[in-house]
Amino acid sequence: MAGHSKFKNIMHRKGAQDKKRAKIFSRLGREISVSVKESGPDPEKNIRLRSAITAAKSLNMPKDNIERAIKKGEGNDADSNYEEVRYEGYGPSGIAIIVDAMTNNKNRTAAEIRSIFSKHGGNLGETGSVSYNFKRLGSISLEKQLANEEDLFEFAINNGSQDFEVNEDNYVVYCDQSHLHSLNEKIINKFGSTKSTELTWISENNIKVQKESAEKLFNLLNSLEENDDVQNVSSNFEVSEEILQSLT
Repeated sequence: MAGHSKFKNIMHRKGAQDKKRAKIFSRLGREISVSVKESGPDPEKNIRLRSAITAAKSLNMPKDNIERAIKKGEGNDADSNYEEVRYEGYGPSGIAIIVDAMTNNKNRTAAEIRSIFSKHGGNLGETGSVSYNFKRLGSISLEKQLANEEDLFEFAINNGSQDFEVNEDNYVVYCDQSHLHSLNEKIINKFGSTKSTELTWISENNIKVQKESAEKLFNLLNSLEENDDVQNVSSNFEVSEEILQSLT
């Protein structure tokens, strides 16, 4: 089993649902605000904003939260001036990790991310130190009940997708990052609301980790995920189902 997205579905323990929900809403709120700042508050003219609002609604984010995030994006107060930043580093067993964040205080976020890496046996590197081994792709997920696997696969391929993944609950379609929001629109029009759209990093060369390293690595990845400024964490680990089961 490769990558971080599948691991996230399994590793979150019972009792963390409310915290997780608040984190997802915060993440979506920042995406909405940054989309507005980038291309304006009209979803009809701002395809990135439209995708973010669709994802927010599909996850039952309250209308008030969405409107507040749009207003933040229009405002000029320092608290709402989010910038997109990327951190790269290594975890146990030399696993490469890329952290995408949105922050209104780059110094604070950099210090927090550096501290998380060092606390869990990793180290933060320079920009570009690991990303050269990854491809930057758009990722669209939708619930399995919305589409037949073969139909979705054929539609996605015919509309420019580069890869396709099936996990326990969802289909995930990968595409060129510049086509993310237009492909998302096409999928919505054909099959119904998607769950999420995001930019992610996919590694060509995954590294297998053993149980001892896996435990340390998951603690590091979980701590990064829980940081308020972090939007997405990508890495190149691979772990067997057997090891995964023994850790959950």
